[in-house]
Amino acid sequence: MAEPLVNQYGADVPKAIARMITAVHPKFDARKFFADVLTGYEALALMPRGKHIALALHRHLPPDYLKAINILLASLDQPHGRSEGLSLASFLYLPHTLFVAQFGLDHFEDSMRAQHALTQRFTAEFSIRAFLQKHEAATLARFRQWATDPSEHVRRLVSEGSRPRLPWASRLPAFQKNPAPVLALLELLKDDPALYVRRSVANNLNDIGKDHPELLAKTAKQWLKGASDERRWIVQHALRSAVKRGEAGALGVLGFGKSAEVAVSDTRIAPRRVVLGEKVNIAFDVSNTSTKAQQVLVDFCIHYVKASGKTSAKVFKLKVLALAPKETVRLSKTVSTAEMTTRKHHAGKHRVDVLLNGQARELGVFELVPVARR
Repeated sequence: MAEPLVNQYGADVPKAIARMITAVHPKFDARKFFADVLTGYEALALMPRGKHIALALHRHLPPDYLKAINILLASLDQPHGRSEGLSLASFLYLPHTLFVAQFGLDHFEDSMRAQHALTQRFTAEFSIRAFLQKHEAATLARFRQWATDPSEHVRRLVSEGSRPRLPWASRLPAFQKNPAPVLALLELLKDDPALYVRRSVANNLNDIGKDHPELLAKTAKQWLKGASDERRWIVQHALRSAVKRGEAGALGVLGFGKSAEVAVSDTRIAPRRVVLGEKVNIAFDVSNTSTKAQQVLVDFCIHYVKASGKTSAKVFKLKVLALAPKETVRLSKTVSTAEMTTRKHHAGKHRVDVLLNGQARELGVFELVPVARR
């Protein structure tokens, strides 16, 4: 099992931050700061550890925000001694961004300057959200400026920070209700030269579609007019969740709005009784029953049993079939039932559906059984 990421965010993090600050502000009492941070630190998860350090910074830096933030910014490029190879290397600056969000809301310009610098080292996508909520108009105006910034990290902050449903962050209810200001920003970034930014644009549009499916389909259709290959990729990536949900608008944009004229046969689900932790193979034939060639979007769905006994559908992507008249293609997929951080498996009967242009047809059932005790 992979090592929990929080293990890479140990006592060496505040020690490194103290070393960096002391290099530019010798009056900083690194010993007291370090002892303060360690109180209760081990019991905290990753993000709370970042906030815990930010609060300690506030207690040990000058009480004047401008002086404190200038010290932090001056310390950013000082030697810190942590390995750059760590998967959480950039998270060293998480407390700095949380410090800005917690204590800089009444200092807009100084905080924007700080976040512009910080997002090029870590990301200010979490801290910027507090400013969107308290200073919406001013922050959106700054975002419009940053949409043409030379740094792709700053441009990405515009799209990622404004996501209505950003993971690991509080939602932005105002933009969930009215995403127009966010869409205006995405229009500025939809042809950004950096894939890093374009992927963020797609994820933001995907977020918007969860609350406004018709607007998602309309925007996607508009963006496809005269689109480059790069913009087409954005649209397809932005529509992925809507396609999994079988939304007619999204499927229509991609050319799969009509019912597929196909037959499904020779289904095989093996084994039918699956021991928890083992794999199940799902295979079936798809035959074009039409006298015309057609493209068919084929996915499949497992209705996973939850602890309550109810089920929750999970869609697995398969492929787009280009079927000649009367052609038959066999498709197969093997799925693991091993425990994952994102899904806990429970015993019971699991229904399997095939999705043809978003429309479900039942394939069969397998039963997940617990490991036998010796």
